[in-house]
Amino acid sequence: LNIAGIPEKDLFKLRAVIDSVYIARNLIHTPSNIKNPLWLANQAKSLTKPAKIKIVAGSGLKEFGGLNAVGNSSPNPGPRFVEITYAPTGAKKHIVLVGKGITFDTGGISLKRPYDTMAPMKSDMSGAAACIAIMSGLIKLRPKVKVTALLMLAENSLSSTSQRPSDVIKQYGGKTVEVINTDAEGRLVLADGLAYADLNLNPDYLIDIATLTGSATLGLSRHVGALYSRNEKLAKDLVKIGEECGDRVWHMPLVDDYKIALQSDVADINHTADAAEFDGGSITAALFLEEFVGSRNWVHLDIAGPARSDSDSGEHPKGGTGFGVRLLLEWITKIK
Repeated sequence: LNIAGIPEKDLFKLRAVIDSVYIARNLIHTPSNIKNPLWLANQAKSLTKPAKIKIVAGSGLKEFGGLNAVGNSSPNPGPRFVEITYAPTGAKKHIVLVGKGITFDTGGISLKRPYDTMAPMKSDMSGAAACIAIMSGLIKLRPKVKVTALLMLAENSLSSTSQRPSDVIKQYGGKTVEVINTDAEGRLVLADGLAYADLNLNPDYLIDIATLTGSATLGLSRHVGALYSRNEKLAKDLVKIGEECGDRVWHMPLVDDYKIALQSDVADINHTADAAEFDGGSITAALFLEEFVGSRNWVHLDIAGPARSDSDSGEHPKGGTGFGVRLLLEWITKIK
């Protein structure tokens, strides 16, 4: 491939990014009768060679209370926790990515209504797809930074083994959570991944990416992702890169006054912020996740809007967009 005026190294990077975006899109488009957690874990293994990969299932997940609570609603094949590591010699920084990988979301016992909103839910693993695609791109681009991707893979189904509203679960690390609405499952699986990263991986930067809340689309449309972080410089850098690469994000507020909504009479916290009446559903979801990140440099990307497009619109093609791949690849390759 030769394009006049563009250096060969820039063309190589461009091709690597394009290939990565299409990996994410293809994974998103795969129907969920094929795309279960085991299938997606095996795809991650194939697409990220020769990176180191660990796939955990069954009794190995006993400490992952959120992943089990959601994923055991579909026990065949059941949930998977996947850890992919890219660790080049000489890396001075460590980035951990946590991706929501709900391979289909019925809403569980709190069944989605209206029911036609369920049809696109094969795309509820877009965060995990982005992580797989990013790791594939890093293997080609080879930046001098260590990156670990944690994929939280489960199907949220309706069955005799589904979690129930009023259940209390113990997340990774020991914090207990009162389950209010089983359709708010993404934050439960992410909480396990974030706590695992904080307690075991010592990241310099901890970033989760997820199709988390419909609320995130209310003010930002389906073209802009919601970004939450206490680190103003990091947020500013990501917003700038998003404007340049087309994966646009907007820095949203973490309103501490809303934390009272997470209170619970039967657990450490509830997961849907039902203890007080606030309308900021995307904000309170981010505040819930923040409970599991310790003191890390943390970014939450709520991509429920731009991860999927109902039509060819601007830079977003119809279907899965691969949102977040360009943004995070560009940011990671600029880390010093």
